[in-house]
Amino acid sequence: MPIYHHLGKFPQKRHTQFEKPTGGLYYEQLFGTEGFIGHSSLLYEIHRPTQVKEILKSYSVAPKIAIDKNIKALLLKGFDVKPKEDFLKSRKPMLVNADCIIGLAAPQKSLRTYFYKNADSDEMLFIHKGKGKLRTMMGNIPFTFGDYLIIPRGMIYQIDFDTTDNRIFYVESHSPFYTPKRYKSSSGQLLEHSPFCERDFILPNELETFDEKGDFIIKIKKEGMMHEVLYATHPFDVVGWDGYNFPFGFSIHNFEPITGRVHQPPPVHQTFETANFVVCSFCPRLYDYHPKSIPAPYNHSNIDSDEVLYYVDGDFMSRNNIEQGHITLHPKGIPHGPAPGAMERSIGQTVTQELAVMVDTFRPLMVTEEAMAIDDGKYYKSWVE
Repeated sequence: MPIYHHLGKFPQKRHTQFEKPTGGLYYEQLFGTEGFIGHSSLLYEIHRPTQVKEILKSYSVAPKIAIDKNIKALLLKGFDVKPKEDFLKSRKPMLVNADCIIGLAAPQKSLRTYFYKNADSDEMLFIHKGKGKLRTMMGNIPFTFGDYLIIPRGMIYQIDFDTTDNRIFYVESHSPFYTPKRYKSSSGQLLEHSPFCERDFILPNELETFDEKGDFIIKIKKEGMMHEVLYATHPFDVVGWDGYNFPFGFSIHNFEPITGRVHQPPPVHQTFETANFVVCSFCPRLYDYHPKSIPAPYNHSNIDSDEVLYYVDGDFMSRNNIEQGHITLHPKGIPHGPAPGAMERSIGQTVTQELAVMVDTFRPLMVTEEAMAIDDGKYYKSWVE
């Protein structure tokens, strides 16, 4: 996160004694990225954060790959993913490479009986349906339809849902999520041409602090395995923290589209970047206003990246027969563009209400068995007239 934030209480000088009112010292924890040279925060905790009582069990959660070298364009019917009560069991990986896991989830119940930590990846949860609260060791974040939740790796969290009909599009990234460099000054401030600013971020608040000993299960995902670890103290025992590494939210509805006289390329929709892929938000916007403009996107070759589009809402102008929750994959190696008739249909249109999330990866994506179970089987032929 490129801005400074803090919650609770902490000493004026870092790495110095911070005394408890009842005697003894609080325990300091550096929560950092990229060794000691990336963004970090300093946390102050009632108990040592290192007290592992037992490792209860470990089991594989590695995605099961159906196609490891894919050339076929796919359409996945995302709402065909069956809901499950448990938050983690509801998560179904769809597309995978060495840099990320792209998936869908339909959890019905809150995650309250255990805690969760992804030790390998930053997580991006896009809330398509549902409302509730992300609860973390660094504070809570309310969320609703259209919110991105960015959760740094190593963050211990739970999640509360106010609803049972919840749909999430998620990405697990092995490199951190950042706002795009071209939007920022040399010191990290978002500039005037950026389609959003720091005011739009939903920062953690309502720091919950529990001084409890007992048996607390934390499920830790690491290297394709899930480890159920028993901790001796409640993981939400932070009394205060400050720094730059923390979870945050951002509503897709606060993304301000960049438009022009002729059709603008996808990078104008960019919202986040990592070392290995980008995330874009396609939002309601005015179409191009050149008198001869063609609002539909032009055909383009996927030479350097696989393109994934998750359709959220609205009038997906460039495609035919697209519904909410659909995912399309356009793999590198084959050009793609508007469906037959879409280009002609778009001429004279002045506005779109489409809402979609795009992920462009710089390495090819493998297709999982879970994805093939909801593939329509014919999308790759949809450009044939």
